[in-house]
Amino acid sequence: MLVYPEIDPIAIQIGPVSIAWYGIMYLLGFVAAFRLARIRVKQDWSPLSKEHIDDLIFYAVIGVILGGRLGYMLFYDTMHLMSNPWSWLIALPQLWNGGMSFHGGLLGGLCAVFIISKRVQQSFVSVIDFVAPLVPIGLGLGRIGNFINGELWGRPTDSVVGFLVQGTQRHATQLYEATLEGLLLFIILWLYTKKKRPSGFPAAVFLITYGCFRIFIEFFRLPDAHIGYLYGEWLTLGHLLTIPMMIFGFCIIIANKLRVK
Repeated sequence: MLVYPEIDPIAIQIGPVSIAWYGIMYLLGFVAAFRLARIRVKQDWSPLSKEHIDDLIFYAVIGVILGGRLGYMLFYDTMHLMSNPWSWLIALPQLWNGGMSFHGGLLGGLCAVFIISKRVQQSFVSVIDFVAPLVPIGLGLGRIGNFINGELWGRPTDSVVGFLVQGTQRHATQLYEATLEGLLLFIILWLYTKKKRPSGFPAAVFLITYGCFRIFIEFFRLPDAHIGYLYGEWLTLGHLLTIPMMIFGFCIIIANKLRVK
């Protein structure tokens, strides 16, 4: 059994100004994406050049943060948003409090990619394929931020890898996600995209593999208390939001195979 160390979520405090670990994790994620993008542009089939990377990361930061925050409020805090529609104006910039939705961030990121694809006059799909391997490191770092914040704990367990949290031993599902959706997914996509792949395949591999990891971990993860399980003691909102991603990923591959025939 492991004991959760109760880490202070504030990394730096200078007078009234505080910098949270959660925000730092996001910053490191975008820095990692920038460095990896500079490597990927060297590939002969890259739709972007080195000069485009700054714009890509700029729009990605805006898209992911706005999409992530709005997605959380729409998907996971719907009742509060409906009862106080203007509350999003106050809550939106409070990144340090957590409350980011991966699915909302994904939609925001897609909007950013759409803008970049138009600016550089490249196909949307080719830019999505370029971006796909840049995403997992940021996902993993974000989950480490969740761990530091002491949020998104899993179900009670007697496993040796469980963490003792406020008197209850629980699955550290944040670290499971950091490992699978972060590190392992990055390795898979980075190696897969070392060669030129059919259009849409890198994006499809991301959607399907992430979906498999997320659905698996959802069985160990506790749903938000104000939402609970949607069916029985296993179906969560995370499942419902992830399944369409996987279906879309399979549709991309099937459509490509049919087109080739």
